[in-house]
Amino acid sequence: MNPSIQIRGLSKRYRIGRLQQGRTFREEIVELAKRPFVRGVPDSESIWALKDVSFDVGDGEVVGIIGNNGAGKSTLLKILSKITYPTEGNVKVKGRVASLLEVGTGFHEELTGRENVYLNGSILGMRKREVDKHFDAIVAFSGVEQFIDTQIKRYSSGMRLRLGFAVAAHLEPDVLIVDEVLAVGDAGFQKKCLDAMEDLRSGGRTVLFVSHNLAAVENLCSRGVWLDGGKVRRDGAAKDVILEYMASFAGGPTAESTLENTEGRLGSGEIRYTRVEYLSPDGTPLALTRCGDNVVLRFHYHAKRAVRYPSFGFRLFTNMGTLITESGNVIHGVDVLGVEPGDGYIDVEIESLNLLPGQYYLSLWITELGGTPVFDGDVRTMLEVEAANIYASGRTPTSRHGIAFFPQQWRVPKK
Repeated sequence: MNPSIQIRGLSKRYRIGRLQQGRTFREEIVELAKRPFVRGVPDSESIWALKDVSFDVGDGEVVGIIGNNGAGKSTLLKILSKITYPTEGNVKVKGRVASLLEVGTGFHEELTGRENVYLNGSILGMRKREVDKHFDAIVAFSGVEQFIDTQIKRYSSGMRLRLGFAVAAHLEPDVLIVDEVLAVGDAGFQKKCLDAMEDLRSGGRTVLFVSHNLAAVENLCSRGVWLDGGKVRRDGAAKDVILEYMASFAGGPTAESTLENTEGRLGSGEIRYTRVEYLSPDGTPLALTRCGDNVVLRFHYHAKRAVRYPSFGFRLFTNMGTLITESGNVIHGVDVLGVEPGDGYIDVEIESLNLLPGQYYLSLWITELGGTPVFDGDVRTMLEVEAANIYASGRTPTSRHGIAFFPQQWRVPKK
């Protein structure tokens, strides 16, 4: 791999404010005079935003940087953009770098939108004729044609962002560094941003992309880097890194639910559900379940006696109690001839879990031939469904889009 970015042992320490309330002005002056003679900064008075971070980014690679707030993502991008400098370690970036770290980065408030386009081009080391070549495309992309000769200080935050991204994406940088560009702007603009970054990737440009929109990261990036507490927690394929990251804050392992002490059971107790496992088709426990996943529900049970022709089933409800579906082995024409005393299980494979993100619950039941008596009924367990890039568009459906989705393809007739 021919790296565009090389990061070796990168660390950044910030000093925590040492001024104390209640001091007089004279005491502050004395303290300030002492500081040149103080060697180093005690660890108790500093914080490491990054600590010993090392990785490479190859030419034309699009890498998503993910992590919680305070993980060090923005600090890393600021160092790569030379806005700040590392405490330890070094960074090498090959070629021209364009950065969009926050709304309006690099804009001069008193200059117009037109003047700021040329100013940004100059900062990137471009000649005027190069900016002239892309100017119309930049303005069209940003959608601020009507205000291009208005001072930037009159722009809304959305207008600043659109113009800033348009400049960064169109002035042909070798490396584009983007921080949360999808946090502002409407759906149409977000789609433009994703398309523009896809074009950069196709053109062999290198992109570092920080976003909390994990569906966009998964759709756009082939690789992900998870920062946690200023350190690299995981570096690998974007989808794998995102899954591990999401599992870390999904409230602990959700691969199974224990039903041993469930209250409100119905029936004789001759067969009881003991637990539910959520598995991938190869039998691997799932730390979390996402929209569109291929999921195996494994219902474990314990039988006190042999039972002929039992029927296993479940009802799926929203968290507000709306029935979504009811299913069972008999409905699908799959007979269970009998169960012997002891432990056992039955599997239900759902090829595509077509539920939108949200909390759902399963009500489980077991009946004997003819539907009576109920050996176990209304045993409830929670199913948490996480968001996923189900439409491969970078747009993440939420609960406001309903409770279910349908695999579909939209086509626009050619003119």
